[in-house]
Amino acid sequence: MTHATGTGKYERLLARCEKLSPVPTAVAHPCEATALSGAVEAFQRGLIIPLLVGPSGSIAKTAASSGIDLKQLEIIDVPHSHAAAEKAVALVREGRAEILMKGSLHTDELMAAVVSREGGLRTGRRISHVFIMDVPTYHKPLVITDGAINIAPTLEDKIDICQNAIDLAISLGVEKPKVAILAAVETVTSKMPATIDAAALCKMAERGQIKGGLLDGPLAFDNAISKEAAKTKGIQSSVAGDPDILLAPDLEAGNMIAKQLSFLANADSAGMVLGARVPIILTSRADSVRSRIASCAVAVLVAHARRKKP
Repeated sequence: MTHATGTGKYERLLARCEKLSPVPTAVAHPCEATALSGAVEAFQRGLIIPLLVGPSGSIAKTAASSGIDLKQLEIIDVPHSHAAAEKAVALVREGRAEILMKGSLHTDELMAAVVSREGGLRTGRRISHVFIMDVPTYHKPLVITDGAINIAPTLEDKIDICQNAIDLAISLGVEKPKVAILAAVETVTSKMPATIDAAALCKMAERGQIKGGLLDGPLAFDNAISKEAAKTKGIQSSVAGDPDILLAPDLEAGNMIAKQLSFLANADSAGMVLGARVPIILTSRADSVRSRIASCAVAVLVAHARRKKP
């Protein structure tokens, strides 16, 4: 899927990375041209120092057939994709890498190594996925969560999903991220559990159970994105028309919003998994090089923000 060169929102993220040192990154099984070239281009742009983990013969063959130069890069030889996932996670645990990047293996295979009770990368937080989208018709990057990991999140899951996204937005330079909690309507009704969750999350933020963001919900998508639509409905909200984060009620909704924006509104999407010990770059095979580079830039900003945290 190729798009025009976008609207400068990702480029501003890349500009934020210019003063930062490249971050050591374990790349799991980069045995397809897109996966390998994404990591190598991010290296050439000074974003990451890739540690390529996979069958060395297969990586070398992919590089040769795609004209990719691996001379400066370290290859860590393992027999197959399963071993690559485990080894890449181990490099993070040993402190050799501060970012984990998916190559050409299945997401499930990588995530199994990440969430493994023995030797995984779990923290006290629930792991969640964000799409960081550059939508040509919207005035700033838009974070959509969770459209890839938590299928039917409970209220407790949504606390972590929300907090992960707020922390991400802060590390991207947003001072107080605005979170629109989506439902089909903006009134609270027990017939629609998503509206009850939204109301509870807003109260939790008031009570300090969710920190650093400005939350409002339930908001229907139109009221979340358009100040005029919110005004028509009589909604007074500093989030409406200006959210940094859209919190979806469940995985299907989040996934559909992100993919509709990609395919109907020519948006670019960068993908990231949060809530583990390190940021995890999850790109799909359909992603443009621009999306892959943006995903790396976001991970670099998150990794540097983590270094500052005690």
